[in-house]
Amino acid sequence: MNLLSIKSLVKIGREAPLFNDVTLGLDEGQKAALIGKNGAGKSTLLNTIAGIIAPDSGSVVFNKESGFSYLAQSPAFNGDDTIRAHIFKSDSPKLKIIKEYQELCVSLGGMNQGQAERFEKIEKQMNDGDLWNYEAQISSILSTLGIHDLDRKMKTLSGGMVKKVALAQVLVEDTKILLLDEPTNHLDIKTISWLEDYLRTTSRAVFMVTHDRYFLDSVCSDIYELEKGRVTLYHGNYSEYLEKKEKEIEIAKNTDRRIESVLRFERDWLLRGPCARGTKAKARIQRDQQLIAHEKFQEDKGFSFETKEKRLGGKILELHRLSKNFPKGYASAQEKQTTPVLKDFSYTFSKGQKIGIFGNNGSGKTTLLNIIAGRLESDSGEIVLGVNTHIAYYEQNPTFKDLAMTSLEYIEEAAEWIELNDGRKLSASLFLNEFGFEGKIQHSPVSALSGGERKRLYLVRLLISNPNFIILDEPTNDFDIWTMNILEDFLTQFKGCLLIVSHDRYFMDKVCDTLFILEDDGSVSGFVGKCSEYIELLKEQEREEKLNAAAEQKALQAQKALDAKNSSQEQNDSAKPKKLSFKEQKEFAELEAAIEKLEARKSELETFLSSGESDFAKIRAWNDEYQNLSADLDAKYARWEELA
Repeated sequence: MNLLSIKSLVKIGREAPLFNDVTLGLDEGQKAALIGKNGAGKSTLLNTIAGIIAPDSGSVVFNKESGFSYLAQSPAFNGDDTIRAHIFKSDSPKLKIIKEYQELCVSLGGMNQGQAERFEKIEKQMNDGDLWNYEAQISSILSTLGIHDLDRKMKTLSGGMVKKVALAQVLVEDTKILLLDEPTNHLDIKTISWLEDYLRTTSRAVFMVTHDRYFLDSVCSDIYELEKGRVTLYHGNYSEYLEKKEKEIEIAKNTDRRIESVLRFERDWLLRGPCARGTKAKARIQRDQQLIAHEKFQEDKGFSFETKEKRLGGKILELHRLSKNFPKGYASAQEKQTTPVLKDFSYTFSKGQKIGIFGNNGSGKTTLLNIIAGRLESDSGEIVLGVNTHIAYYEQNPTFKDLAMTSLEYIEEAAEWIELNDGRKLSASLFLNEFGFEGKIQHSPVSALSGGERKRLYLVRLLISNPNFIILDEPTNDFDIWTMNILEDFLTQFKGCLLIVSHDRYFMDKVCDTLFILEDDGSVSGFVGKCSEYIELLKEQEREEKLNAAAEQKALQAQKALDAKNSSQEQNDSAKPKKLSFKEQKEFAELEAAIEKLEARKSELETFLSSGESDFAKIRAWNDEYQNLSADLDAKYARWEELA
């Protein structure tokens, strides 16, 4: 069933149409992504589809029964709202009932008569609307995202937690379409891994903008490319898109070569001045004119990150017993409680090390970078910087003191001439050309640049200082895939030291070979290997924990049954036993076999329900079976005890 139809959509940008004559559709259950270079208009197109921006022409039509949920790249929120108020800001009648039910549950012990009557009414609505499973699914999503205290104010949350709450808001809504703009930005890697599984298995349709290549490969069945104002559909995931794109480019080049070959021959014929009165000659001349007018394939010029590197000395950077504490979120000023973000951390960097930092949101990754870069004082410990070590720190949210400056003025402020590794000296303008800022964009104000273009400009200015120790805090946010590939090539060939925080698993796998793991207690452990290897290790540990928990539960239930059997036997031994009839003996034996089988299935269902499965249909089926099975077991145990 078609859920979304877009026809002839047009939006004019700062100098030319951002997109022109965009026509596409989205079917039930379809998973599609929109890719394109920074400034191509991806977010604008998504905002136009969501109704945030009005198109200059064209139409966007949603199926009246589908509904859609939209996750903006930078979610807006009221700082004084609680998490509960933000998540349940929806016109959905189901969510309104669940919200009121949860609010009434908070005051369950001290309700007045009016509240009690209202609670009974809401409880009836929950029963009538079969909302218990829906409520359980919402609770499961919130718990998985680490959202527990729904009464916290939005203004007290970190950037990563705000993104999680905004994500939870769109996931719990009762809609059939998810429109997601960079859903992985600011999320920790474990949450991204869970979201990937959720989107891949959900029955809802998904249309998203993302640069996460693992995500695109795992989730998407269709890729839409926005290039030069046109949208082209490629069936398949991102890897399949790359293969098709490569073939498409090769075909275009071969076509141009064939046309050039034909035209060389035809030019000679035209120069001989053929008689144009004949029909064949006219047709031939017309065909030649069409070949001459053929638009040639223009390959992207591209760019590459390159600067002159400074040589590292013998001593690079030493960290001695660094510690940092922050006030607890809920502690009063009088209590002055603190929580450790960094505890007694020491490390000595050596030449060429490329280290990624891994940890949950709020674990202190940015804090550690700020301390090393000298932006934040540690509570204790010492940092010893080598004489020749020159650090460049790429901040997660770079600030520009004057957005009215042009891109060229921003670079010239740092240096008018820049020296490269090969000895060449480039003017600021030519240097910007090397990084893909060509023509009018150099003279456009920074405020007119897209988020990705601004961050690329900021990175270019950092590299002018010729650093030999680069610290990157979430460099992948807002960069397009092409910029990411170029940045990865630069960093893998970079001879200095790298310290990187990133949620992009592909990027981390390609650039880093060692990880710092920030633990919840403030300690830092190490892992030698790729990011994806560490995630697989975590998943394996989680599977083992669930299996062990299920085994313990099974053993506990078996012991319970044995205790009940022994207790029953003792009672029988102390009293005159009543002899069972043949029919009762047979029933007793059948009950024992049935109970054993039901207990095994119950343990299996408990494992399924705690697996983090995101397919609501499966969860509901398992939950219904679990409830029915538990009731059946209770009845069989009662009869078994009676016969025993």
